[in-house]
Amino acid sequence: MIYRAIGIMSGSSLDGLDIAFVEFHENGGKWQFEIRQADCLAYTPEWRTKLEKAISLNALEYQLLHTAYGHYIGAQVNAFIERHDLHYKVAVIGSHGHTTFHVPEHRMTGQIGDGAAIAAETGLTVVSDLRALDVALGGQGAPIVPIGEQLLLGDYRYFLNIGGIANLSVKDSHYRAFDVCAANRVLNLLAGDLGKEFDENGALAATGTVHEALLTELNALDFYQQPAPKSLANNFGTDTVYPLLKRYDVRVTDQLRTYVEHIVQQVARALETDDEYGREEQQLLVTGGGALNRFLVGRLKEVLKVAVVVPDEKLVQYKEAMIMALIAVLRWREETNVLGSVTGASRNSAGGAMWLGGQV
Repeated sequence: MIYRAIGIMSGSSLDGLDIAFVEFHENGGKWQFEIRQADCLAYTPEWRTKLEKAISLNALEYQLLHTAYGHYIGAQVNAFIERHDLHYKVAVIGSHGHTTFHVPEHRMTGQIGDGAAIAAETGLTVVSDLRALDVALGGQGAPIVPIGEQLLLGDYRYFLNIGGIANLSVKDSHYRAFDVCAANRVLNLLAGDLGKEFDENGALAATGTVHEALLTELNALDFYQQPAPKSLANNFGTDTVYPLLKRYDVRVTDQLRTYVEHIVQQVARALETDDEYGREEQQLLVTGGGALNRFLVGRLKEVLKVAVVVPDEKLVQYKEAMIMALIAVLRWREETNVLGSVTGASRNSAGGAMWLGGQV
């Protein structure tokens, strides 16, 4: 079977809306994929502010933003289809939305971007609310990308995605995955203190010096003492980590350098939970915006006891959007698209609300 789908992702780093048009081939349970077209659409300052402030809105304002953002996503998809001449080629859209509230201990997670609005704008079938069923089943709702790693990227044992939050997947007999630490969300905030949107190639961090006392305090945060499965809300980076960094009267470049080292140490610590780590030549596939940070990747290669692989830039940047498309296809097929062994849910699930945008 051949499936052509669009996947949409808005990460916690708020760098933009990722849209990917992907062709999937399934034959006897074996899956292949090709990212045919993909764009990252930078948010306007207005939309970036709206998303940043979403969790401070009252209930009515929040719901109005949820609806407006869904219509915005739908309009962006329509423009994407027009730009790449994809009319009548897209079967289904998988939209992650933008995470606002994430409180899995109370069986609640929230991603704004109304799926009904996207379906109404595009006239296409849309799958949204991808994490909700897993959280209702007692899971963390995160990470959800391991289903794509399992079906599409079978040559690796370890997968590290460095976005606003860094998460790690370990492909062993049970397939484990969990959030590691805040990543680009914090690095971008620090770069912003120097008037930059982000630290390109890690050039700013490379000029800094590790502040050992700060590094020790970062590594002592409570989250790192918790066992997996575990996940982080977006505000961990903004409300916990960033204020901790700013309590230290050191240069911003030193804060950047220290936080890069913190990410590296936490990734190493996470890998050490796997019994096979360091025993033989294994490969770690690194994706997400952080994979383009040469200094960070260089430090990972120096410290980790595993071969660090950065794939082609299209997969680096659009892996998550591509997997959102796959999750939608699997939901359409009524097959597992979230792994309970990863999230801690009571079982695997076929999650997502489906909205039929065309006439029936």
